[in-house]
Amino acid sequence: MLDSHVIQYHINISPADAAGYAILPGDPGRCEKIAALLDNAKQISFNREYNIWRGTLDGEQVLVCSTGIGGPSTAIAVEELAACGVHTMIRVGTCGGIALKVCNGDVVIASGAVRQDGTSREYAPIEFPAVADADVLFALRDAASALKLSAHIGVVQSKDSFYGQHSPQRMPTASELNAKWEAWKRLGVLASEMEASTLFTVGATLGVRTGAVFHVVWNQERANAGLDTSADESHDTSSAIKTAIEALRLLIKASK
Repeated sequence: MLDSHVIQYHINISPADAAGYAILPGDPGRCEKIAALLDNAKQISFNREYNIWRGTLDGEQVLVCSTGIGGPSTAIAVEELAACGVHTMIRVGTCGGIALKVCNGDVVIASGAVRQDGTSREYAPIEFPAVADADVLFALRDAASALKLSAHIGVVQSKDSFYGQHSPQRMPTASELNAKWEAWKRLGVLASEMEASTLFTVGATLGVRTGAVFHVVWNQERANAGLDTSADESHDTSSAIKTAIEALRLLIKASK
């Protein structure tokens, strides 16, 4: 049984503050924009990288909690939110495209993630797959379809080093990084980001439902192929945010 008085060390809330559902952006600055789509939303905590808002959606309490960048801070958020009673978590983030069909401004819904991170290895052997919960995945798919978005569903790559992806040639491990990147391309991996593998693996460990939807900022492979220019970068995350909100509506409706 949850102790409603226990304040979690990092996110600084207790079960008395929490909800069953949570949307997890990486950027603390994105929380208010997401919370504005909820009813009666208000900020309940801001500690370190964890900016937390609470509101209602179709009569259910929903949290918006930023995770910061990367696996370690994401794992902390998932652990402490679960300790407060959150059972369903959807990450809303940004990504860079890998597959040529993934264009700037599109939405990517992760069915699974390449575990090129360190955090998830402390939760499960590397042979264990990082996959989204089926109910959350299908809700995200149906939400994107209803919104008539250009959406792709498939595997994403989760890495720990942003610059290891963007400047691999200057790293002492360049040959390894480039070889793995080529493998992801050949395997049809859709996009690259930094948190999904941790979210899915920690979620599986704790028995909570997880999913992830991303806004595509840029696709370096399309640029390398001469299909895009730097002027084509997209930074409006509204489509991914709306997809997450509508997916929660479907999950809330199904629960009733």
